[in-house]
Amino acid sequence: MKWKYFLGWLPLVIIAFANGTFRQLGFQKALGDLHAHQLSTAIGITLFGFYIFWIIRQWKLESQGEAIRIGLLWMFLTITFEFALGRLVLGRDWSVLLNDYNLLEGRVWVLVLLWVAIAPVLFYKITSKKNSINGNH
Repeated sequence: MKWKYFLGWLPLVIIAFANGTFRQLGFQKALGDLHAHQLSTAIGITLFGFYIFWIIRQWKLESQGEAIRIGLLWMFLTITFEFALGRLVLGRDWSVLLNDYNLLEGRVWVLVLLWVAIAPVLFYKITSKKNSINGNH
């Protein structure tokens, strides 16, 4: 594993905490838990997208395989961090932690995880296609 992949994931944690704080302080009371969760998920996906696009452009990846490895690593790190924080630090029950994965109840957190996994590949394809059009690849 390249350490820059791990270090590149750390700002996602900061973005997630900022988004969660914004949800708690900004609109959760007005919208209620479920709708605040859904709006926060959309905001998180958007913010993650801006960051991931920027970092993929900076790194100038060598292959689609490298982008896939980054996405899978970041998804794994995100899930591990979420459950470690929730279970070990905050002492939450498994049922509470798994609740955000229940699509049938409108909990859409899994979309963030899928986005973290596929965004590096998507943005690699976009940036490599743009570079080949401009003669930079």
